[in-house]
Amino acid sequence: MMMSSGPSNSRTPLHLSGNNAPVASEVTRRPSAVIGAIPRELRGQYFRNGPNPRSGWSPHFFAGDGMIHTIALAGGRATWYRNRYVRTPLHAQPGASRFALAFDPVTSRLDYRVTTANTHLIAHAGRLFALEEGGFPYEVTPGLATLGAFTFDGALESPMTAHPKTCPGTGELHFFGYRVRPPYLTYYRACAAGQVVQRQTVEVPRATMMHDFAITARYVVFMDLPVVFDADGAAAGGPPWRWEDSHRARFGVLPRTAQAGQADQVRQAGQVGQNTSVRWFDVAPCYVWHTLNAFESHGTITVTGTRVPSLWRSGPQDLSGGLPALHQWVLHLATGRVTETPLDDTPSEYPRIADNRIGLPHRYGYTTSFTLDAEPHHAEIYKYDLTHGALRSTHRFPAGHTCGEAVFVPRSGAGPDREDDGYLMTFAHDRARGTSYLAVLDAMDLGAAPIAEVHVPVRIPAGFHGNWIPAPLSEPADPPP
Repeated sequence: MMMSSGPSNSRTPLHLSGNNAPVASEVTRRPSAVIGAIPRELRGQYFRNGPNPRSGWSPHFFAGDGMIHTIALAGGRATWYRNRYVRTPLHAQPGASRFALAFDPVTSRLDYRVTTANTHLIAHAGRLFALEEGGFPYEVTPGLATLGAFTFDGALESPMTAHPKTCPGTGELHFFGYRVRPPYLTYYRACAAGQVVQRQTVEVPRATMMHDFAITARYVVFMDLPVVFDADGAAAGGPPWRWEDSHRARFGVLPRTAQAGQADQVRQAGQVGQNTSVRWFDVAPCYVWHTLNAFESHGTITVTGTRVPSLWRSGPQDLSGGLPALHQWVLHLATGRVTETPLDDTPSEYPRIADNRIGLPHRYGYTTSFTLDAEPHHAEIYKYDLTHGALRSTHRFPAGHTCGEAVFVPRSGAGPDREDDGYLMTFAHDRARGTSYLAVLDAMDLGAAPIAEVHVPVRIPAGFHGNWIPAPLSEPADPPP
C-alpha cells in the first residue's frame, strides 16, 4: 500500500500522485530484462489488480476503474506482460456517477453490475474473478478479457467482498456481502465446484464498511467496526462513510456451516435463513482493513490483522487516525473475554500467509511497509515469526524503489513442516527509471537479494491485491516482438 512515482505536483491529490498516478494505455509487452534467474518450477501467471481511473481523475483512491496487470512465467522465462481494464459499466462511461448508473429510482434498487472491480483477483473452480466489495464479481480470462458480471447462477444477491477465503481442506470458497439497506450482511459458502450451497443472513444493527473477515477450521469471523454508512451524507452527494464513536467495535463468530433451519441451502427451494448463532466479542475501537489469518486453539480463536485506531473521523480524506500495524486478538470462547496485543508498531499493510495455512495455526506472516508519502524513499517487505514473539525479518528495496503486496508461492515439494519454503512475489517500481518489475524473493531468506527481477518497459502503478495462479491456464500466445 505504497503511496509512491509518476507525475505529481503540489495540487495533485495523494491518490493520484507519484506511482499512484494512472497509466494511459493498455499494452502487451515482452520483458525488457531479467536480473537473476527465474525458478524453472514457476509456471503460471502473477496477477495484480488496482485502481486506474480511465478519465485520469477520481475523487478517492478506491474509486478508480479496475486495471489488472499480469506477467506470465514458464520454464525459467518471463514470456509476456499485459495490462487491461475490467470492462464494467463505469469503464464504459468514464467519469460518470456510480450512484447515478447503479440506482433505479423506480424500484429504489441498486444494480450491483456497476462496480469498479478494482481491488483483487482470485481463482475458484476454474474461473478468474476481479473483485470490489461494492458490486458483483467480474469474470476475466487469463489474457484479461472481460467475460462479464458473475452471480453464481443467481445465488449471489448482494455485493461480494474483495477478500473471500478458500479453505485449504475442503476447497470451499467462503465470502460475504454487505449492503446499505437490510439485510445488511449475508454470508455465503460455495463448494469447490463453484456452486453456492449456503446463503445466510447475519444480523447487524446497521450498515458498516466491512472490508475483510477471517475463517478458521469451524468458524467465520466478521468485524463490525465503527465506520458506518452515512445516508444523509450520501443523499447530499457527500462521503457515504464516516466514523461513529457510538457504534460498538466487535468481532462476530459464526459456525461455517448452517445448523438446521437457520440457513438457505441454495440447492433447494426456500428463503434465506435468519442466523441466530452468531456470537459477538467486544474489542477496543479501531478499524481493520485486512486480516492475516485466524485459527482455533484450546478454546480460543486467534485473529491477526492490520489495525488502525480510527478512520475517517472528518471524512474520507482524513487519515489522521493512525497508520496500520500488525495486531492480534484472542477470543476466549468460554468467557467471552478478548485479549488484544499489538505485535509491532512499524506501519505495514497487505498481510498474507501461505494459502495452505488459511484458517489453521501458522507460524509465519508477511506484510508490506506503509507510508502516506507520495514519493517514499524505499519500501520493505516484512516476515513475522509468530511463534517467536512476532520476530521480524526484512527485505529492503533500494532507494527509490517501492513495492506492493507480497504474495507467497510455495516451492515445489515443500514439506508441511517448512511453512516458509517458497517465494514472495510483488510488483516494484523504480522511480529513477520510471519503469517497474516483478520481484521474486526467497521467503526463507528474506534479507537476501532477489532471486529474480523481471523488468518491463512500462510503469505499473501502485495497486491493491493479487495472486499467483499456477498453470494450467489458457495462456495467450506470446506477443509479437
